[in-house]
Amino acid sequence: MTTIQDPARAALMLAEADPSRAVIVAASVASAARDRNDLVALSRAERALGIAAVHLDDLATAARHLRAAIRTADRAGSPELAAEAHIRMAFVTSMRGRPRQALSDLEALLPGLHGELRGRAEAQRAAVFNHLGRHADALASYRQAVPVLRRAQDHVWLQRVLSNRGIVYGYRHEFALAEADFHEAEELCADLGLDLSLAVVRLNLGWVRGVRGDVPGALRYLDLAETRFRELGTHQLGWLLSDRSELLLSVGLTAEARAAAEEAVGELRRRRRAIVLPEVRLLLARTATLDGDHEQAVEAARRAAREFGAQQRPEWRALASFVVLRSRLAAGHPGVSVARLKAVAEELAEAGWTAASVEARLLGARLALAWRPGAGSPTARGARARALELLAVAARFRHRGPALLRVRGWQAEALRRLAVGDPGGASAAVRRGLRLLDEHRAALGATDLRAHSAEFRVELAELGLRMALDRGGPAQVLGWAEQGRASHLLMRRVLPPDDPWLAEHLTELRAVATDARTSRDPSVTDRQALLERRIRDYIRAQAGAPQRPEAGRAPGVVRSLAPLLEDRALVEFVLLDGVLHAVTVIGGRSRLTALGPVGPVRDLVERVPFALRRLARSGDTRGGSSAAARMLRHAAARLDTLLLQPLGLGDQPLVIVPTGPLQGLPWPVLPSCAGRPVAVSPSAALWRKAAAPTGEGAAGPIVAVAGPGLPDAAAEVAEVAAIHGVTPVEGGAEETLAALDGARLAHLAAHGRVNAANPLFSALQLSDGPLTVYDLERLRIAPKLVVLAACESGRSVVKAGDELLGLSTTFLALGTRCVVASMVPVPDARTRPLMIALHERLAAGLPAATALAQTQHDAGDDVTAAGFVCIGADAGL
Repeated sequence: MTTIQDPARAALMLAEADPSRAVIVAASVASAARDRNDLVALSRAERALGIAAVHLDDLATAARHLRAAIRTADRAGSPELAAEAHIRMAFVTSMRGRPRQALSDLEALLPGLHGELRGRAEAQRAAVFNHLGRHADALASYRQAVPVLRRAQDHVWLQRVLSNRGIVYGYRHEFALAEADFHEAEELCADLGLDLSLAVVRLNLGWVRGVRGDVPGALRYLDLAETRFRELGTHQLGWLLSDRSELLLSVGLTAEARAAAEEAVGELRRRRRAIVLPEVRLLLARTATLDGDHEQAVEAARRAAREFGAQQRPEWRALASFVVLRSRLAAGHPGVSVARLKAVAEELAEAGWTAASVEARLLGARLALAWRPGAGSPTARGARARALELLAVAARFRHRGPALLRVRGWQAEALRRLAVGDPGGASAAVRRGLRLLDEHRAALGATDLRAHSAEFRVELAELGLRMALDRGGPAQVLGWAEQGRASHLLMRRVLPPDDPWLAEHLTELRAVATDARTSRDPSVTDRQALLERRIRDYIRAQAGAPQRPEAGRAPGVVRSLAPLLEDRALVEFVLLDGVLHAVTVIGGRSRLTALGPVGPVRDLVERVPFALRRLARSGDTRGGSSAAARMLRHAAARLDTLLLQPLGLGDQPLVIVPTGPLQGLPWPVLPSCAGRPVAVSPSAALWRKAAAPTGEGAAGPIVAVAGPGLPDAAAEVAEVAAIHGVTPVEGGAEETLAALDGARLAHLAAHGRVNAANPLFSALQLSDGPLTVYDLERLRIAPKLVVLAACESGRSVVKAGDELLGLSTTFLALGTRCVVASMVPVPDARTRPLMIALHERLAAGLPAATALAQTQHDAGDDVTAAGFVCIGADAGL
């Protein structure tokens, strides 16, 4: 009898490469096999349809085809073919949320199998152990399977086994072994033409790179895999979204992580991947906690725990139980005890969840140390002893494992040393942890990743700050305050070479964004969003560069600031546990002042921009009788009383380093700042860097650029250019960037837009479209002094740790010494005379803060002038 077994085998191979095509081929083979009564070929074709359905359809369809393959093999009298289908059926059973049943089925099958077929069954059993979290058992099965499959040169199964074994090594933090397996699997897939399997291997490579802390490398692999999964329409997209969510969480991108986890849940529910759903629910619980949505976090974690219980996965259930406890603690629920956290920590360690075990011990120790039944009482001593025991175990990991695990270990060691009365040792441990975090963050090339990942520095820096406030003086408080603010702005930037891809896509984005401003076609807006995502992801995949320690953050920060301050007074605001403090440095001497709760200050700060916007629209002045004018005067006076008057400042120029809600305050509206040169800086270290002499002199051109849509912009720019004896720059974004590179002074009169959702797409509107932060980061030498005569161009998006993202702070990070910009919307017509007066003073040799203060003084109660601030150092031409 003539058979068609070769096309059937081809369909099986195709199911691992392109499942959609495999369905067509296998269906044709099955039809032909039925016509010829070729039961062997029909069984293989049904198995190919089942494998393709695993990737494409719901698992019920896959199970139906695999059962048909088993029945047909039995009819053909081929136990080997039936076993092949049984092995695949076990995977489907496990994926449907019944891993114990899958193990039972495989163990019943194994005694009758030999050679290559037994190797495949062992490999499938190991994969089910992976689902259960039984990594040691999985490795034992892989040790049985791999040699057999190598001898048989069964490369299709070997690549699958290597890819799965690499996952086990990754969970065990044996990263070199994991990557060796993945790279061998990658080569096998490429040689065999298994496109889908190759994408799965790259997904796994992305996951393990993320676990070991190589975020750019992880993103590159995940992007490659995601592109292929979406093209093929396969179920692995749900797994990938889950891995991407976890990776985004590791760099503090909570909102994006939550969106990816929610999309993963939808994808996995649609495809009925019950085995993965509870894992992703745990991710959702973590993102909800970080978002402050504690009740949803508790609900998601409890649901995951129930599902793990139903699936008989105790190792995963232990992790879910911890997430429930952590979510309840964050929500303020009673009944979470130190004993329970200790027990869960031990369960987590036994199950192989090392990082979660360390986290549980830290939480338990904090809970024990926070309990104060009475100093010196037996109960207090017992609580302290339990805390020290938990911290000692957690601290063991400060020398091994991924960077973030080691950081947690140093945090535990700092708390332990503090609890035994060694504050100096605790401070040293905190600094070791911060250094590790900075080394980890240096591997990130993208500005937004660096800024968001600073979230992990906050907790450590606050521990140091708390110790300084409890035991140290103002200089120590200032030093620790500096450790926790705007740190990414001081990192050495990764200067990209001339990048044709980036230049091309930014140019395309400008064209599409310009169309989107007037088009009613939603596809144009969709195209803009897609381009923005591509650019963002491309930059995020760039690796970072080694960083030098920043001298401005050294313990002797006051001594390093004093010579540069000269006759200025520095005021750095510090926020801890809801209380504001201020450190002042005047004449080389520092002083610490407690200012009180931040709540009233936050309420007043929010009124200032609201009132300024109302006044700008109405044309009223700050001295007017309108409700907005009265609100502004009252808020400014109260803020002055709360923030500046207690500090005993004279009339010298000020350098202000704000924090938290103070970041968006236009300081010139406060009575104590009226007519006084005020420079606002994200950190004292950044001010020190900007104020330090450069020895460059007055080199570089003066640039003036007008954007569209502002009636007075062209006239304003022409007058500014005339003051400095230059010609306005003509052209769009590329011409403007070329002119800005190395400029001594840049005046940009263009509409500004702060993109709160994605701050690096904050932009100035030029003739051919938006000039974004990504564009500015292509500058080789930033302008020395920048004037942004645009609405809200001085405002930044504030992230954890006072990390600022926006146009003005980008210039500072690139090396600009001073940016003059508005914190609020400003009317175009009223901005023009203000800018002319400012530039006349700059041309006369006054430094920027002095020139702005005099210009604002002469403007009187004009609200337009009040919105501008000098950001950075008080630099001149």
